[in-house]
Amino acid sequence: MATQQVFRLPQRNSFHDLTVSTEPIPEPSSQEVLIKIRSVALNFRDFVVSNGQYPFPVKDNVIPCSDLSGDIVKVGSQVDDFAKGDKVVASFDLKTLYGAIRNWFGSLGGCQDGVLREYIALPSVAVVKISPDSTLSYPQLASLVCTGTTAWNSLYGNIPLKPGQTVLFLGTGGVSVTGLILAKAAGARTIITSSSDEKLKHVQEKYGADHVINYKTHPEWSKEVLKLTNNHGADYILENGGAGTIAESINSVAYGGIISVIGFLSPCPQDKMPDVAALALSKGAVVRGIMVGSKQQLEDVTRFVTTKNLDLPVEKVFGFGREDVIAAFEYLVSGQHVGKVCISLDEIN
Repeated sequence: MATQQVFRLPQRNSFHDLTVSTEPIPEPSSQEVLIKIRSVALNFRDFVVSNGQYPFPVKDNVIPCSDLSGDIVKVGSQVDDFAKGDKVVASFDLKTLYGAIRNWFGSLGGCQDGVLREYIALPSVAVVKISPDSTLSYPQLASLVCTGTTAWNSLYGNIPLKPGQTVLFLGTGGVSVTGLILAKAAGARTIITSSSDEKLKHVQEKYGADHVINYKTHPEWSKEVLKLTNNHGADYILENGGAGTIAESINSVAYGGIISVIGFLSPCPQDKMPDVAALALSKGAVVRGIMVGSKQQLEDVTRFVTTKNLDLPVEKVFGFGREDVIAAFEYLVSGQHVGKVCISLDEIN
């Protein structure tokens, strides 16, 4: 029986708990495809799953990570829309083909075994084919799954972004920089924040951010947003910080604007929690919690990105050996990156 290398978390105290084992390569059922995984993109979610801080259910001894790109090597007997050799990505949530994710039970790397392995069999309905004309690398394609879909959902999942509108991105992580690229390609004006002037310079030079704000230099950065927009505010905000930044985000948003809450990187003591309901009401703003997105949204962002061959922000790619995977997690947690941290399976140690 053919075998593969698989990473699992027998306990969840740290990503250093990751173990490598040899397991059988699965055989696809009649409605599944077997994918040879070529790259895995890491998310902050993978870190909090590994250390037991993820606030949603996780199966025991889980295979972590949710974002893959790869090639189909076998198709089930009832699959007629894929063929061996197709380049693909797969949806984060296997149960949500369209509409809102209703729970976390279909999520890879959580309630379902994830993608930190060489092969995976998945329902064909959860898989998205990549155009052969695309020039994107496998790591760039893998970064579309959570990061690309989350950014797309934030910009198009409620009231679609229009050219000329202003979008504010908090931080220079994968979702923010990917969202900036999507918004720029759609004709929007972009503002991005960071505590590092070096990172802001890099993002402005490489990805064309229209305006940058150092939130350490400007702790009340909403004032800078209003100044840059002639007191209009940002029509869309991709809010990564959570409780610690939501008040400044609401101060920054335009009347009737949309704030997409996609992260919780900035905690806030309970006694200093802002009155989000009153603040949102004062602006007539929409505050949306973003649960990644559906397979349909993954298809939409994949089509947009691959048609334009947008240069998605992959900062660093690590190998598939255990030491390499641990190093990839360490680099992710260090916060040094601008964009995505990925793992390549093209060379397995």
